Amino acid sequence: MRALHVITGLGVGGAEQQLRLLLRELPVECEVAALTNPGAVADGLRADGVRVLPLRMGGNRDLGVLPRLVRLIRDGRYDLVHTHLYRACVYGRIAARLAGVRAVVATEHSLGAAEIEGRPLTRPTRELYLATERLGAATVAVSETVAGRLRAWGVPGERIHVVPNGIDAARFRFDPAARAAVRARLGIGPDAFVVGGVGRLVPGKRFDLLLHAVAAVPGAYLVLAGDGPERYALHALACRLGLMDRVRFLGECDAPGGGVPGPGPGRGAPDTGPGPGVPAVAAAAPGVSAAGPGAPAAVSAPGVPAAGSGSGAPAAAPGSRVPPAAAGPAGIPRPPGRRPGVPDVLSALDVFVSASREEAFGLAVVEALAAGLPVLHTVCPAVDDLPPAMAPGCRRVGGSAGELAAALRRRRDSGEGRPAVPAAVRHYDIASGAARLTRLYERVLADPHHPIPPIERART
Repeated sequence: MRALHVITGLGVGGAEQQLRLLLRELPVECEVAALTNPGAVADGLRADGVRVLPLRMGGNRDLGVLPRLVRLIRDGRYDLVHTHLYRACVYGRIAARLAGVRAVVATEHSLGAAEIEGRPLTRPTRELYLATERLGAATVAVSETVAGRLRAWGVPGERIHVVPNGIDAARFRFDPAARAAVRARLGIGPDAFVVGGVGRLVPGKRFDLLLHAVAAVPGAYLVLAGDGPERYALHALACRLGLMDRVRFLGECDAPGGGVPGPGPGRGAPDTGPGPGVPAVAAAAPGVSAAGPGAPAAVSAPGVPAAGSGSGAPAAAPGSRVPPAAAGPAGIPRPPGRRPGVPDVLSALDVFVSASREEAFGLAVVEALAAGLPVLHTVCPAVDDLPPAMAPGCRRVGGSAGELAAALRRRRDSGEGRPAVPAAVRHYDIASGAARLTRLYERVLADPHHPIPPIERART
């Protein structure tokens, strides 16, 4: 079986990282086509031996990508096409049908109640999605919550198959040596109470709420791993809150593909930040606007959101007076030396927080649970879809900074250690997800013209 995975881009993001991890487990010959600039994860895929085919799409209105994608599918003689993320699903399903491939599977990674890929849902968005969804054979939801949203949109239930995101749990096992090393490097004492968050620095993740909450917990430290368009605004907010000595902005902290080792600039690429002696966090650079200068405006056609993730941050903020040698990739000071990977960062924490406004799954929460961390979350389908006994270390909190701060103080004052790794982590094993997806591929290939019975659920 030969399969082509079509994805909007391959910058560092949840869907992109999940695709790389999944391809390591699928017993299928796979290649990947990226509509836009391939990005950091493409380097990791190539390191894994996966062929990456960039299509250099210029924007949502670049309809010239369609005939290029049709030719690619025909020339590759693929048995199956699997699309990921909204734009790739729209173009990929049309191209596959024009190329004569009816075995088409689409994964819905990012559908929220009111947003898709971090952008507001509109009526044209839904109509275009539903019109092209009918061109495929099956739609995969990454959680039961997303499956329910698809049904509410009007996707027939018999076309929806739940294949949850997964992780390699062994990578995130708690490491006491990493805990000590990361804290020492960040200038945080061994007995300090450390709160952490991981993810793209975008408005929907609400890291600003986390900053406000930690500011209300005396003595607590905050470690944020990730990068994105909100980095300048968050850095400026930390300064206004007087958190300069208690927050660490690490930037992207894993190799491309969610920490799976690999070359290229990504969350674990060699640090291009400051040299020895530069503090982890300094006052905001004069001339750096809290709005985050240098981020180009997204261009969207009606009904087609712009790409949901990617790299391309400026080397330094326009107007910044931070010397290049003392600035990280975003113009914000970074800790010296090579940045730790996400598993090491998780080992250094005492509690993990996900304050997202919406989530389709919540992969970072599952990774934190695999590290034996207690978790506070506002919304997380990966946990909310399961019986409470499967993730006893998780607590859902309200959506205000005050409620989150109160929960953090209770956790700090409880004196409790790290909980045991819960059953939820085994439930989301990446190998199990790959096996379920392989069975779906086989059924789609056997008869792509008729609804496919739901594939059996993974054993927990």
